[in-house]
Amino acid sequence: MKTFFVDPDIRKAETLPSEFYTDKSVFDHLGKAVFEKSWQWIGDEDTLVPMNESISPLTLLDPLLSEPLLLVRDKVGVLNCLSNVCTHRGNIIAHHPCKAKQLICGYHGRRFALNGSFKSMPEFEDAENFPRPCDDLHRYDLKLWSKYLFVGIAPAFDINNVCEIMNERVGFLPLDQFKLDPLHSRDYIVNSHWALYCDNYLEGFHIPFVHDGLNAAIDYDTYTTILYEHASLQIGHAKGATDSFDLPEEHIDFGHDISAYYYWIFPNMMFNFYPWGLSINVVRPLTPTQSKVSFVSYVLDASKRESGAGAALDKVEREDEFVVEAVQKGMRSRHYSTGRFSPSRERGVHHFHRLLANFLTNNKQV
Repeated sequence: MKTFFVDPDIRKAETLPSEFYTDKSVFDHLGKAVFEKSWQWIGDEDTLVPMNESISPLTLLDPLLSEPLLLVRDKVGVLNCLSNVCTHRGNIIAHHPCKAKQLICGYHGRRFALNGSFKSMPEFEDAENFPRPCDDLHRYDLKLWSKYLFVGIAPAFDINNVCEIMNERVGFLPLDQFKLDPLHSRDYIVNSHWALYCDNYLEGFHIPFVHDGLNAAIDYDTYTTILYEHASLQIGHAKGATDSFDLPEEHIDFGHDISAYYYWIFPNMMFNFYPWGLSINVVRPLTPTQSKVSFVSYVLDASKRESGAGAALDKVEREDEFVVEAVQKGMRSRHYSTGRFSPSRERGVHHFHRLLANFLTNNKQV
């Protein structure tokens, strides 16, 4: 497998080479090396499993991982994320969200409790050494932050640390009261590598050149990037106080007019907080040259939606698409391999490239 190196000194570092974004074998390897080792946001508990004894099947990162999962809430409200694959012959157990007191495979009748433990199986009276621990359904790591759910196949870092980072600045908000807004939630198909989309998100350098509306709402000179181990935060200061958060006196940013907190979680999730609410963006890899970007909106105050950094998000998205799709075409040039980072404006991108290079070489330290 190809290895990549990004110098830890941003003043000397070069970006990941173009072959990272174009080589099919690298793209395929990212599934095991990066996405199996990280976390994915899968939705909120109110939408997926609103009642006790309810289940909700989902497929994690199709087609890169295509892992069949089953989110389950038991009779006392405990949540689990289980494999949705029967341990007898590999049949998918549940195909639709529903109420359930137990899990029953429709192929040969194997039964499981809502915590995934094996219960019974017809015609297995003469089987020796049965049941075994592996006859239980596999249980995946699951994290509930307020009402938002993250799942990991074999995560290499603790998502609790990331949630604590977000709590530091947005924990004062009534996150459990944010309401899912299907009308303003949508998917975009972008003709670029998923990491190019993240590269673009992770710097405000392009804002004056690409986003005239956003540039008018935030103060580019005070735009700030803060790096964490497996996450980063970009802070947009408002040009007008009316478009900013009403921060409590004990808040770390009290006294500043903050228009947006842009949190990125490695490798492909963005939690964008605005005075009107939250836009969660998940960039799902489809092919080396195509991605699906899901925008999921949760509203707290709809009256603030059309002002400040959180306004006209569809326009901002289309502007970003135009840029990253052009960069994808440029990656195929015979005369481009790597670029350099702006030490003052591209620290988030450099951090992302360092993480990718280290995960691909099985070295998680950055």
